[in-house]
Amino acid sequence: MAGMHRGKSGVDRVERLRPSAFAQYRALLAKDVRQELRTREMLTSMIVYSLLVLTIYGAALAQVGDKLQIVSFAGGLLWALIVFTSLLGLNRSFSHETESGCLEGILLAPIDRAVVFLAKATSNLLFLLMVELVTVPLFFVFFLSGAELPSTTPMILLPLLVGTVGVAGVGTLLSTMAIDTRGRDVLLAILFIPVAFPLLYACVSATGVALMGVEGTFATFWRSLALAAAYDVVMIAAAWGLYEFALDS
Repeated sequence: MAGMHRGKSGVDRVERLRPSAFAQYRALLAKDVRQELRTREMLTSMIVYSLLVLTIYGAALAQVGDKLQIVSFAGGLLWALIVFTSLLGLNRSFSHETESGCLEGILLAPIDRAVVFLAKATSNLLFLLMVELVTVPLFFVFFLSGAELPSTTPMILLPLLVGTVGVAGVGTLLSTMAIDTRGRDVLLAILFIPVAFPLLYACVSATGVALMGVEGTFATFWRSLALAAAYDVVMIAAAWGLYEFALDS
């Protein structure tokens, strides 16, 4: 009985010394941010890739002289740029953990798997937003600088934010599932595009409406934005619940 009492006291002591969920989240997020700011591997590769995509866009649209035509499908071009750049970054999101063996240490530590998901999704979101701060203005300068944009153009910030949150949340789960697979770069794209299609469709629709500024279409903008927000809530909640199985498998 005395041994059982001492064992129970030891467990209680460990539980008291265990950091809170917020402290765990803050430590994991700070680790990812410090590591990326020190190496800049993920940010640099994403920015360079986005510049290459913009160059390809320039070559493909060189024969389109009418700026209005470019504006009409600029929302789709912009989101194609964001998605493919995000896939490159998401593939690199666990590279440091897998190469240095840090992931095994995280799995052995008494850390809630949902906290790991939240920290990694937050860091991915921050990095994606940093890249968008560079690429989105460049997209406007290269392709829409001579077009007469409506006053509703700044509204694209809403679908950009909502869409990026969904991309980071869903992409974190799928990139975790593809960590130890062969050809994970291709596998992540195969998994991500079908799963994220409703989000991308809604965000492209909302972005296109904001760029065109046609009267009578703003009901479509808010409907699409609501669909994207509902997708974020449902899919991020599902990713939160499934992340323990994805990380431990």
